[in-house]
Amino acid sequence: MSPGTQWHPLATLFLSVPRPLPVHLHPSATAAVRSIMWALTAFLLLVPSSGQAAALEKPILSLHPPWTTIFKGERVTLKCDGYHPLLLELRPISTLWYLGHLLLPSHKKSIEVQTPGVYRCQTRGAPVSDPIHLSVSNDWLILQVPYAPVFEGEPLILRCRGWYDKVVYKLHYYHDGQAVRYFHSSANYTVLQARASDSGRYQCSGTMRIPVESAPMFSAKVAVTVQELFRAPVLRVTGPREARGAALGGVVLRCDTRLHPQKRDTPLQFAFYKYSRAVRRFDWGAEYTVPEPEVDELESYWCEVATATRSVRKRSPWLQLPGPGSPLDPASTTAPAPPAPASAPGNKPPSFRKPPVSRSVPSVTSVPNTTSTGLQVPAGGAPTAGPPACAPPTPLEQSAGAPKPDVDLLLREMQLLKALLSRVVLELKEPQALPELRGTPETPTSHSTVSPGTPETTVVES
Repeated sequence: MSPGTQWHPLATLFLSVPRPLPVHLHPSATAAVRSIMWALTAFLLLVPSSGQAAALEKPILSLHPPWTTIFKGERVTLKCDGYHPLLLELRPISTLWYLGHLLLPSHKKSIEVQTPGVYRCQTRGAPVSDPIHLSVSNDWLILQVPYAPVFEGEPLILRCRGWYDKVVYKLHYYHDGQAVRYFHSSANYTVLQARASDSGRYQCSGTMRIPVESAPMFSAKVAVTVQELFRAPVLRVTGPREARGAALGGVVLRCDTRLHPQKRDTPLQFAFYKYSRAVRRFDWGAEYTVPEPEVDELESYWCEVATATRSVRKRSPWLQLPGPGSPLDPASTTAPAPPAPASAPGNKPPSFRKPPVSRSVPSVTSVPNTTSTGLQVPAGGAPTAGPPACAPPTPLEQSAGAPKPDVDLLLREMQLLKALLSRVVLELKEPQALPELRGTPETPTSHSTVSPGTPETTVVES
């Protein structure tokens, strides 16, 4: 009998009631009758009993002690907890045990085993339980992990065990080849709140006194997978508030996630945020209604899902509220725009506000009265909108429009700067050398020559 077959109550009754064959039958007839009986029994075993198999849940298989790796010669206990109804009030329905695809002879609720392999159990009328993999080692050192799956937020316990509980000294635990914990002697390695990053291959090493201290010994690597408690949430727009029969308007946001089937009874709490500001703290409700005045602001929202103890918290991507042109607006008939790509909550959210209109007066660049070509502009004339069309561009316009700097202009400025620095140095050395430059304004010049050897400064006009 292979795992997964469903039992019919009539088959169990047929097998439990003894039916002796007539003694006067020929041996060949007796064998034929027995073949027919077993064929009928096999047919009844495969037929479900009016949907009972679909209604019953699979039994829970547990291991005691809860370690999947043991030393050779040790024994562990397997226990099958499931629904055991009475069949026609005759006797309790027994339990089936499987080692791989082999049916074991025991029908008790618990058995002791020491053979490595994959074990399953089944109560008649119910599906087959989840498997348990049992390993048997003949090494001096083994790393034991729990048989039950570890979910996010739960503690992960690893045990490095010496041969028949000998003390292990200088104990190291490794995760994916990196040392993560050291103990002087035997101790368990515990991760208080497991995360997905804690999945990987673990190993331990240490020494034992047999009778003297041995060289460091390593255990076999064991793969550990931390199961996802619930999926990362997704924030969705479920529709306008009017569609739900409410008096006020607005848009209803729903934070969708899904729990693992084995943890579907875990309570979750939900929080909603507008940019970095919380609009609703953690609560049991998975929906939030955006007030009607904020619907047309095109703001970005996101949500967060967490367990009651906050041991596991996950965030959703950003969601931009639909505007008046969205299909969720009952008055809108235009086609919706393509959705904007969602960004990670850790980055700055995109801004969907309209850019402010600049009302400042454009700056006016003053034009000197004397141009480089000698054209004179009357001082009392009306201001013009810009420089004359025939005037050459100013150095500022050249630097703003040209992709490369003007080399001649740069050299000219460097010469003027050099002359100015020379004049400052000369004034610091001999303050009485330039008395006329302090009281009178500087006359416009195009070039100045400084004689460092004389106290006087000669100004050459252009």
